[in-house]
Amino acid sequence: MRNATKLKSILRKSDIDISLSDDNIFTLVTIDKKTMKDETFTGKSFSEILTKAYSKICGKKSKR
Repeated sequence: MRNATKLKSILRKSDIDISLSDDNIFTLVTIDKKTMKDETFTGKSFSEILTKAYSKICGKKSKR
């Protein structure tokens, strides 16, 4: 599944914040639109954090 499709699915259910640290670690924070519960995902690439968030939020494993 393409990253754009995963991102669109995540954004339907959550607001997000994406950042990159000085040591090149990506951080994606999601905030559920209904419950306002936040969750943080970290990884070495944008694709990695997007896949983690998609699997958790949408309840699906990504095919690679």
